[in-house]
Amino acid sequence: MTAGILLRDDFDGSALRRLARRSHNAGQTRRLLALAEIYGGGARSDAARIGGVGVQIVRDWVVRFNAKGPDGLLNGKAPGAPSILDDSQRQVLRQVVEDGPLPAIHGVVRWRLIDLARWLFEEFRLEISKQTLSRELRNMGFRKLSARPRHHAQDEEAAAAFKKTSPLWWRKSPRTRLAARR
Repeated sequence: MTAGILLRDDFDGSALRRLARRSHNAGQTRRLLALAEIYGGGARSDAARIGGVGVQIVRDWVVRFNAKGPDGLLNGKAPGAPSILDDSQRQVLRQVVEDGPLPAIHGVVRWRLIDLARWLFEEFRLEISKQTLSRELRNMGFRKLSARPRHHAQDEEAAAAFKKTSPLWWRKSPRTRLAARR
């Protein structure tokens, strides 16, 4: 069996235990205590038992600890998939959304997600789903707005006349005066 990767020499077991006591991150504390076991002369399998993981995971912790110190043992956020749009494409999309569609050119009177996705494909040859495009637009500060539907034959004057109005004496609450107790 080959020897394990050596731990950096600027820490020792007692220093890692002190760091573990001060840490507010449970995962980092568990990893620090497992590495403190190795510094104390324990086997990597004992460190794996303390950390509740396998020996390969302990090896990964050692590599991260050697590279970044105790901060390398914190849980990081996964990078995720790279964005489909780059910054220049986002700027062009922002300008197109702010300017609005030209019916003669774009064939629509208002932008929908499907229309913007089609425009992105025609402009940049990018296939993007409606959900992803919605997320991109929200990240750029745009929100979906829709007008309240109104019937084309609605009569504004008839609607105003139909609204019920309360009598004046009903709207005002009566003044009540508390009598002073003697």
